[in-house]
Amino acid sequence: MSLILCAAGVILAACGTPDKQHAHRTTTRPVQVQTPVVPAPLASPVYAPVSDHLQQANVEPEKLLNRITWGINVSASQQLASLGMDRFLDQQLRGRNTVLPADIQNQIDNLSITQQPFDKMIFALELRREASAKLKGTDDTLRKEYQQELTRLEREAANRSLLRAVYSSNQMQEQMTWFWMNHFNLSSKKHNLRAMLGDFEEQSIRPYALGNFHDLLRATVMHPAMLRYLDNEHNAVNRLNENYARELMELHTMGVGSGYTQRDVQELARVLTGFGLNLESNTPRIRPEFQKAYLRKGLFEFNPQRHDFGDKQILGRTIHGRGFSELEDVITLLCRHPATAHFVSNKLAMYFVSDTPSPALVERMAARFLQTDGDIPSVLRTMFDTPEFVASLGNKFKDPMHYVVSSIRLAYDGVSIVNTDPMLKWLNIMGELPNAHQTPDGYSMMESAWASPAQMTTRFDIAKAIASGSPALFRAENQDLKMRAQDLPRPNLATSDFVKKWSGQFSPMTQEALKQASTPQEWNTLFLAAPEMMRR
Repeated sequence: MSLILCAAGVILAACGTPDKQHAHRTTTRPVQVQTPVVPAPLASPVYAPVSDHLQQANVEPEKLLNRITWGINVSASQQLASLGMDRFLDQQLRGRNTVLPADIQNQIDNLSITQQPFDKMIFALELRREASAKLKGTDDTLRKEYQQELTRLEREAANRSLLRAVYSSNQMQEQMTWFWMNHFNLSSKKHNLRAMLGDFEEQSIRPYALGNFHDLLRATVMHPAMLRYLDNEHNAVNRLNENYARELMELHTMGVGSGYTQRDVQELARVLTGFGLNLESNTPRIRPEFQKAYLRKGLFEFNPQRHDFGDKQILGRTIHGRGFSELEDVITLLCRHPATAHFVSNKLAMYFVSDTPSPALVERMAARFLQTDGDIPSVLRTMFDTPEFVASLGNKFKDPMHYVVSSIRLAYDGVSIVNTDPMLKWLNIMGELPNAHQTPDGYSMMESAWASPAQMTTRFDIAKAIASGSPALFRAENQDLKMRAQDLPRPNLATSDFVKKWSGQFSPMTQEALKQASTPQEWNTLFLAAPEMMRR
């Protein structure tokens, strides 16, 4: 134990360190309504031919895998070796034909959020909430059961995401799903959002994570979780709530300081009046003159009786008041704005390249964003095919999610975990539990947010837990049978030729610490806590 603590000291040293409502003038324009049409997704441009940039740059396969996947392991290494680096990356960017181990897919298929239609699940939950409210002050049993069910559904959503991150063959899709979930951040602390997180990821983020930004943005705007989280369900004509309009510009598209004004925010809020959610199975009463303009899709609802049908002026453009169709004008306007291309490209570069990417790299990506009308894989490929990306490999600090997932992927490659609760516990301790960030800006991607001495000490403890074989990872929640110690899967890092070969690229200081390990468990711990495992 003293050896581990001593070596840990060397390794740690090497790592370094209220709603806003505003009244608005009423319009004297006569109300004109049209039957709303939900636009079809934009067609992505033909994908560019596979380049050979990475091959020509003599990129080390281990470093590339650690950046474009959630973490290197033997399986991913074999996949890359069979395709070559550039074709492997091309395949990842296409995100097609995802393969999961059969038992992992079975776990996902058996989740209630997978089996039960989202709208029916929410309708049933609303009935339970209403029943518990009637007994408030007399019997708290139903309220507790309702809250426990919300928590269970939240845990299922996190469980599904983690299983996919660890085991999916399409690692780029998993990384980009997490990236966009953080970009369009929702907090589970508000209302019943715990029950909505799984559907938000499954329907609004995952299908578009490697698609077109225009489609992605539209899908998030029309999801009830986003409309509830940012208070747009309270946004109505003459009772403006600007929360969502402001974050849509500041955090989701253009970025703060990009030239939009408070008037632009107010006008965008007018466009978004009437966009909300309906958690009941019944359709509300709509006056005859508005019935053709009413739209409902699942829990999403556009209620024209709450919409401001006046013309709006946003970023110097006139948005003619006609109801739901105004949304498409606004989304197109925002997605094609140079500020959006720059803001999104800079955030992608921060995630994949550096905390401070060069202006030249960001401009190059932004130009590709505008050229392809927001095609995400094209923007990513432009970034990957640069010397700056190649030079950054191995230097990007892992946030807690990357550290936990990469450690599990490597330590238990080929072994199926059945309980992600230990992973969620570790993420919670390190401060990056999925959807626990309360403000809409999401978790920081900067090294300074995650590289404190306390964080490094915690990571050493997690490395030790993983290295010794965490029993809870392999025991289902309601499983009473206690597995014998000798039956538990254990990491074989110390005896893996693949891992030992990779460790030969580590610094002399790390290699010396590994040589001093007297047991496989100590070696596993020191390897998982090594400075090189903290970076990708």
